[in-house]
Amino acid sequence: MSTRIDHITGGIYRISTWVPEYRLTFNQFLIDDERPTLVHTGEYDRYDGIRKAISEVLDPATLANIILLHWEGDENGGMDRFMAEAKGCELVGSALSIALNARGFGVHERVRGFTDGETLDLGRHKLRFWETPHVHHWDSMMVVEETTNSLFPSDLYLQPGELPPVVDENLSEEMIATYRAVGIFAHENPVRSVSERVERLAPDWVHAMHGGTVTGAALPAFNEALREKEFAYAGWVLGRDLAAQQATPIPHAG
Repeated sequence: MSTRIDHITGGIYRISTWVPEYRLTFNQFLIDDERPTLVHTGEYDRYDGIRKAISEVLDPATLANIILLHWEGDENGGMDRFMAEAKGCELVGSALSIALNARGFGVHERVRGFTDGETLDLGRHKLRFWETPHVHHWDSMMVVEETTNSLFPSDLYLQPGELPPVVDENLSEEMIATYRAVGIFAHENPVRSVSERVERLAPDWVHAMHGGTVTGAALPAFNEALREKEFAYAGWVLGRDLAAQQATPIPHAG
């Protein structure tokens, strides 16, 4: 699996690895600024490729922030290795995630939790944090980059397939089908509420964690699909019909 890096807009770079077994790209984003910032680290075993991609733009040892939009292996698997090299780096997440997860993993120093509406200045870029609980996980958050009018939406707005860095076509049906098959959302309501907030923001760029960066022109179709279609958990987990399996009677021994 090869990892590539592409400039998207205004000093924001998409780092992407295509994983055929899942039919998904796994993305991280680098913000090149006075305080360089990495949004997600990728999995532990993909560290070398991601680090190499970052080094094409800047020295990974100069990273000032690692932002985790939720606590999961493909988001923060490499955090310890990046933080070990970048001695001045802080681990940033929702206040809930830092209190619940970082502390539970024994990470007590160089951590910083944010609540809804708080901001972080990087130099030319300014990040605004949104708390979005249950839009995937309890601790989930999103980040708005105000200079480029960008949104980092965690696992919302993903698209399956090996896609180019920027997507301007309607792949909402593919998104919905993936959500149904994978089962990452317990209910539609929290997701729809956040999608309405995204509509009010009207971002120019949506930097999806899986797939390509969705343009502002393409985004309305994705929000319409989230509003009109069923996509919450209905018994399917990673393509397995768990509900049917659980409904099968267990044979008696003997």
